[in-house]
Amino acid sequence: MTNPAVNRDKVHALAEACSDEGEAFQPIATRLIKHQRRLSRFFEQNVAHMGPVASQVGLYMLSVSLRIFDQIGGRMGKVNGAALDAASAKVQGVASELFPADDKFPERANGIEWRAQPHLLDEILWALFERDEKTDGEIDLEPDKAALVYLMLWVAVEALNENWQAPENAND
Repeated sequence: MTNPAVNRDKVHALAEACSDEGEAFQPIATRLIKHQRRLSRFFEQNVAHMGPVASQVGLYMLSVSLRIFDQIGGRMGKVNGAALDAASAKVQGVASELFPADDKFPERANGIEWRAQPHLLDEILWALFERDEKTDGEIDLEPDKAALVYLMLWVAVEALNENWQAPENAND
């Protein structure tokens, strides 16, 4: 059974709540990352070549994504190598359709209809490409690095969604 898409307003509110927590979010993020150690290692290995800023932004957004799944509830299994390989293959299969990393990148990404948890991925796109207002400490990534971070987060969301059993009220 396919998991329902969590509604956009709920995703946005939960993501903003993580941001609003500031430093208090750090221990929560650490706990969530430790619980999904295989996923976080995969992520860290694949974003490391983008430099420390892109890695930090990506890891923070991964922890926010994990927190959203956590707060929605249900049952989350640990992501394994097979789930990551399957998710990577799905994303890599359409990645060439998304580039170049220009102003139309988010629109092309939104056009992929089979994305797991599309509202979470839309929130990620918004944060990486479309957000105008920045709070203290927020930075912009270069478009090519933002696009690569998005692809890594997309792989993570696909793998997480496959290992998640949503609660009955997930899309309320």
